[in-house]
Amino acid sequence: MDGIYTTEPGLALNVLVADCAPVLLADPVARVVGVAHSGRPGTQLGVVLALVEAMATRGAEPYQMVALIGPAACGLCYEVPAEMREDVARTVPEAWSTTRQGTPAVDIRAAIEAQLKKANVTDIRHDDRCTIETPDLYSYRRDARTGRFGGFIWME
Repeated sequence: MDGIYTTEPGLALNVLVADCAPVLLADPVARVVGVAHSGRPGTQLGVVLALVEAMATRGAEPYQMVALIGPAACGLCYEVPAEMREDVARTVPEAWSTTRQGTPAVDIRAAIEAQLKKANVTDIRHDDRCTIETPDLYSYRRDARTGRFGGFIWME
């Protein structure tokens, strides 16, 4: 579970992911930015909610935050065992998904969006590309070798 924020202008924050979702948050009024690495475990544990709460301790207001959920394994591709899907959905029901082949899956982007809305973040943007389906993006599930891509955020 990884998340970090800053109020320091010019300091870039980076989040590295493979098939997990990079989440970038900014409150341009309070001048606080943050990033989170939100995969299945982090989403289930509420890493993005924790980041929103931490940023609020520095004056950020969820209703004025802008969130970007980056590319990730989509709910139609992220196959998991049925027990795992049930476990995640007990915490975040919106994570429940089924692959195109009809097997159990988890939709981490839908889960993260639901968590952001629950935290009163309303400006939620998406990069809807699926890491498994998009050859230009790294995917451990697709390629079965180590690698990452990153998301960066900073204030000027």
